[in-house]
Amino acid sequence: MALVRQRRRVAIVFAALVLAALVLVMLGTGVGSTGFGSVWQAASDPLAAQIVWDIRLPRTLGAWLAGALLGLAGAVAQGLFRNPLADPFLLGSASGASLAVALTLALFGVSPFAAAWLTALGLTGAAFAGAVAAVLLTLALARGVLHTLRLLLAGVIVGVVLGALASLVTLLVPQTLPAMQAFMLGSTGFVGWPSCVLMAGVLLIGLLVAWALSPVLDGLTLGEATAQSLGLPLAPLRLALVGVIALATGAAVAQAGLIAFVGLAAPHLVRSMVQTTHSRLIALSAFTGGVLLLAADILARGVTAPQELPVGVLTAVLGGGYLLWLMHRGRGGAA
Repeated sequence: MALVRQRRRVAIVFAALVLAALVLVMLGTGVGSTGFGSVWQAASDPLAAQIVWDIRLPRTLGAWLAGALLGLAGAVAQGLFRNPLADPFLLGSASGASLAVALTLALFGVSPFAAAWLTALGLTGAAFAGAVAAVLLTLALARGVLHTLRLLLAGVIVGVVLGALASLVTLLVPQTLPAMQAFMLGSTGFVGWPSCVLMAGVLLIGLLVAWALSPVLDGLTLGEATAQSLGLPLAPLRLALVGVIALATGAAVAQAGLIAFVGLAAPHLVRSMVQTTHSRLIALSAFTGGVLLLAADILARGVTAPQELPVGVLTAVLGGGYLLWLMHRGRGGAA
């Protein structure tokens, strides 16, 4: 009976998330300087159709996809490290992406050869490569994925060092500061259809791999010794889960910049609504992350219209406030 109630609650939460996503997508296509008028005129006005189909809709879907990737990565990271404070940037991916973007901006125009291949790579490609390279560096310093504490410490060290190097590059080349500031604060303003296709592909692969490996995360909640006693080959499976975190985070950061707290808050929000296994938690966290970032993006576009707030600022304020409320509620319950 308890299992039936749990499944029913999971289904209700999932349906609510899907409905919220659909409502927010409709709202997102109407937020802009011309309001919902462009949506109604899209069928007869080529300019309105271009605004809706080429600018607003891909940006709206891209915000949901980036949030879903971060929610997925956050759920996997918290299960893998058995730490509710783990987030997708824990392995140094954010600092690696920041350093790669800073170096790319600094090298543009310095050398014709450098400018040629950097233009082909692009800032999004550089951010993705930097995020993945930082995770690989963390794995190398930790000597694999066997020791969770060593992996966490290596991720912290890599994040601090690469973040300092990114700041140093920005100080040495001050003209990169505006672009770096936009990247650090996060933005979905430049997401187009190719970015949506890329993020959708990574999200689908990440969900399938994480779902297939969810028994590993369930086993790790009981302790490493128990997981090993169940016959799970922890080393290769952990490496695959780290790969999911790296790819999902790298894809989201490359397209939307550094978005704070979405990957941390989404799994917490799901667990506050329903208690379930990681196979369902991962999917629900992805959908929750998409709804959170899309809602924040719509607020960022509409609160100070026609100007926009950096979406990363809103997610940090709202996500941080939510986590503080959870802490206060938990303290009150304990008392």
